[in-house]
Amino acid sequence: MQARMTGPANPDVITAIQHLYKAVHAGGVDQRVLSLVHLRVSQINGCSPCVFATIEAARKAGETDERLHHVVAWRETPFYTDEERAALALAEAATRIQDGAPGVTDEIWDAAADHFTEEQLGAIILETAMTNLFNRVNHAVQEQAGKTW
Repeated sequence: MQARMTGPANPDVITAIQHLYKAVHAGGVDQRVLSLVHLRVSQINGCSPCVFATIEAARKAGETDERLHHVVAWRETPFYTDEERAALALAEAATRIQDGAPGVTDEIWDAAADHFTEEQLGAIILETAMTNLFNRVNHAVQEQAGKTW
């Protein structure tokens, strides 16, 4: 499979994305949690470039292979904190909204709200939404794994 676009993105789009990332990181959520959210959403959507880039960046930031390899099965493993589990559940529910899926239920929201402030919840939701955006763009243009932007 060949990538459909090879040129740089529109500079205005890059600037907008940078502002969104600034807002996410100003939300006070630990970068490790945001990386796990990005990885899990990208796994759900089958976005290999995002999975690749997230794993590379998380490793460089000190994340363990054990935790990275088990995000796909986070519910069945002992490797994540209650806070991380709440963020992963929120990200999954916000991503899986197709075909009548319940999305973010009150139970999922309340569990996340037990661990995060409103500002942090906003950052997790924005990280989830941006990841879904990137996943869809990558699918449309057939972006290949192996790049780290």
